[in-house]
Amino acid sequence: MSATQDKKLTDIVIDDLMIPSEKVAHVQLNNPLEHALLILVKSGYSAVPVLDSSYKLVGTIGKTRILNAVLGLERFETEKLSEMRVHEAMNTDIPRLSRSDSFMNGLKAVINYPFVCVADEEDYFDGILTRRVILKQLKRDYFTFKDST
Repeated sequence: MSATQDKKLTDIVIDDLMIPSEKVAHVQLNNPLEHALLILVKSGYSAVPVLDSSYKLVGTIGKTRILNAVLGLERFETEKLSEMRVHEAMNTDIPRLSRSDSFMNGLKAVINYPFVCVADEEDYFDGILTRRVILKQLKRDYFTFKDST
């Protein structure tokens, strides 16, 4: 049984829906781009969170950013994958949520992103909220409401 099954959408918070940090693939600032690309390919994700050495959230890195970083004038300069570090190609302009944010804040945040990172007040990484989880909750709520009328 889901923890949100008996809650109204207005009572659901991000903590009820997020995937905890222990279950989320991530990379660190000083990892080579080659490592980040391997994590992305093996996990099947298009992007993952980037953490510093103390597990604070600093950004995200995706396949497109990595490929753009090694794109030369006439070819992909794949030798750069082992030379360049994640911090040189990552995206730092990312939306964030906190565990206590509302379902609606989560819904607004995932409209333009497949996932949004969740962090505490000191930027320690707590997990992610995925668009999939939000859509599943909306579907569950819709059919619960529809069946009760």
